[in-house]
Amino acid sequence: MPMLVRAAERDDVPALVRLRVANAERHVQLDPAIYRVPDIEAVRRHFEEVLAAESKVLVFVAERVGEVVGMVEVILLTDPPDHQILAPRRAAEIHTAVLDGHRGKGVGAALLMAAEKAAADRGVLVIYAGIFAPNKGAVRFYSSAGFGTRGILLSKNQGAPSAG
Repeated sequence: MPMLVRAAERDDVPALVRLRVANAERHVQLDPAIYRVPDIEAVRRHFEEVLAAESKVLVFVAERVGEVVGMVEVILLTDPPDHQILAPRRAAEIHTAVLDGHRGKGVGAALLMAAEKAAADRGVLVIYAGIFAPNKGAVRFYSSAGFGTRGILLSKNQGAPSAG
């Protein structure tokens, strides 16, 4: 089945919302303490905004037989401020989503290739894929595409804020 990867357009917003919500529902099954299903209207507004004007967010979709079955977002990051110790290096975050029934068929790989090219065309030298440990499928996917560990992100739950 042929696949087309292209820049997302305004008419794709309903499909992008469907992908984000389906992806969220899948993640909530992995760990409901980490993931949530976002407000559908907030998701719609997000995609309308990033597709309406020049944005630091690039969005590509994968289409099969006229149906959008996957997407990738590339979020261009700003350089660290002058007072920080990290050397300025053009970077981006990447997020992919592929509908059930289309995973393992090259959709994610095609989206990732388009995203990497678009990022490189904009001078991006480092792409980050933030994955929480429970999402072993995403770790396998990005690892197979050449992504590797770059530092460790540590966190500490503070509990609920005290009233007072």
